[in-house]
Amino acid sequence: MKVIGIIPARYQSSRFPGKPLAEICGHPMIWWVYQQAKKVEGLEEVLVATDSEKIYHTCQELNMDVLMTKDSHPTGTDRLGEAARFIKADFFVNIQGDEPLIEPAVIQKVIDYKIKHPEVEIINTMASLKENQDAKEVSLVKAAAAENGDLLYLSRAPIPGSKKGGAVSYKRHLGLYGLSQEALLFFSQTERGILECTEDIEMLRFLEHGRSIKMIEVVSDSIGVDLPEDILRVEDAIKRGKDVHIGADLSEGIVKGEAAIKQWKEEGKGRIENV
Repeated sequence: MKVIGIIPARYQSSRFPGKPLAEICGHPMIWWVYQQAKKVEGLEEVLVATDSEKIYHTCQELNMDVLMTKDSHPTGTDRLGEAARFIKADFFVNIQGDEPLIEPAVIQKVIDYKIKHPEVEIINTMASLKENQDAKEVSLVKAAAAENGDLLYLSRAPIPGSKKGGAVSYKRHLGLYGLSQEALLFFSQTERGILECTEDIEMLRFLEHGRSIKMIEVVSDSIGVDLPEDILRVEDAIKRGKDVHIGADLSEGIVKGEAAIKQWKEEGKGRIENV
């Protein structure tokens, strides 16, 4: 089974324009994500899919495989769908471009589940909310799944709700998921439904059209970058090295990346844009 990892990267963002090129410890954020993904044994290839010439050329300069896509895609999964039409693979893993601390083992867990359950076409991930996360925060997508792992619903509202107001164990939906080529093509050829448009959650497109999604629970210490101030939290985690769950991998990535970055700058390419 051929498995490809794709990192969608969009330059325009209402809250953080140019986010994939934001500098983290001297490297663009997209570089950090790419390095973590390349450590996953189950991925035969890793590439960035972008609609930005700036991101495209930065990836080329840093020897990162990259594919230019249309700028009209409403979601990152639609961008993957375009990539799937040009790349032959059995399974595609979507890796969020704003997760510079993503653990390779978490990505591998999606692949391992597919290997054990080849009949499953769509695999999504979820994790328990962290102590500092509020279930009422609309930027956090909450997941409700059946006992067998089938996804029941995704929402920006707190689900499940508690009639009596008791404690609830909320699960947050992660942007790490795997899709078969057929599922990706189905997604890109299917219109957005009312639920997807209302919640602004792309995976609801599958549920609205009767496709099942299998949820697997993971444990992740990754820090997502939504706003510029999140960069400081990520840099602090990297500098703490082994004090964080994936510090050893990141420290190794820093050492290996220094030579490439130094050469890139010495050749007159300039400083990576810090936005």
